Amino acid sequence: MSRLIFDMLDVLFAVGVPTGGTHRRLERMAMACLAVGGIVDSFERAKSADDGFFLSTREIIAFENEHFDENISPGSYDDIRRKDLLLPVQAGIVVNSSAYNVQATNNPMRGYALNPKFTALLAEYGKPGWEAALSKYQSQVRSLRDELERKRKIERVAVTLPSGVLVELSAGEHNVLQKAIVEEFLPRFGFGAQVLYIGDTTDRSLYVDKAVLDKIGFFALEHEELPDVVAYSPSKNLVYLIEAVHSAGPMSEIRVRKLTQQLRDCTASVVFVTAFLTKKEFKRWLAEIAWETEVWLADSPDHMVHFNGSKFLELHK
Repeated sequence: MSRLIFDMLDVLFAVGVPTGGTHRRLERMAMACLAVGGIVDSFERAKSADDGFFLSTREIIAFENEHFDENISPGSYDDIRRKDLLLPVQAGIVVNSSAYNVQATNNPMRGYALNPKFTALLAEYGKPGWEAALSKYQSQVRSLRDELERKRKIERVAVTLPSGVLVELSAGEHNVLQKAIVEEFLPRFGFGAQVLYIGDTTDRSLYVDKAVLDKIGFFALEHEELPDVVAYSPSKNLVYLIEAVHSAGPMSEIRVRKLTQQLRDCTASVVFVTAFLTKKEFKRWLAEIAWETEVWLADSPDHMVHFNGSKFLELHK
């Protein structure tokens, strides 16, 4: 049975289903696909929606327990729908009877079955005609992996650094705020500052100007307290440590203390900044913000909140 699971994963990967995740999660996905096709010994015997073979989530669990030596609780039926079959359904490999033109004979509103096109492909696996069958399938069915990748590219947040360099951040409110920091905050309050570092959830070292960081004695970027954006103004010899707060992590007293210790060899004066998208977000974190730091709000870009920051105020005289 383990051979069937590995073979199913091989086919799923070949047709463009993302196969990241833990070994157990992949195993569960493969078993769910085998179950809805009624496959216990050979791909050639796979059943599809055209055969009227639909299984409910509870029936899938029973099938896996019986044929794959599993011990999955019947109460875990929601995991089948939300986790095990999520990607196969999105990829069109598995169809739901409620959205299929042939209704299931046993459970028409909640059943799952293999797409007939996919069972036809399975029948060719390991045979001389496999490559041709795979090419035909790929020409008919869009790869979910490619589709998700295109979607990620479309949704990416483009940020133009002060130097003119264009970087792309992954989608999300946190990175929308990082874009505002670079394109709205720094031109207003950065005294010609250049971005030396900006990270992303998928690439913590998306952009790094190591030469200038080393020149001003900045600490190693691998440090856990590293802020989201680091910028430097040569004319004022100021280094900005800017945290974009969406769900966690303003410049607190402890955070500032740790960063100050790490910056003991830095030759530039340090400005600690916490950035928020809105005043509402700012109010949530107000009590945690450290004295002698600055706050900037993207919805009020021309103003700053100074937490007794006399050093920063002096610059505006």
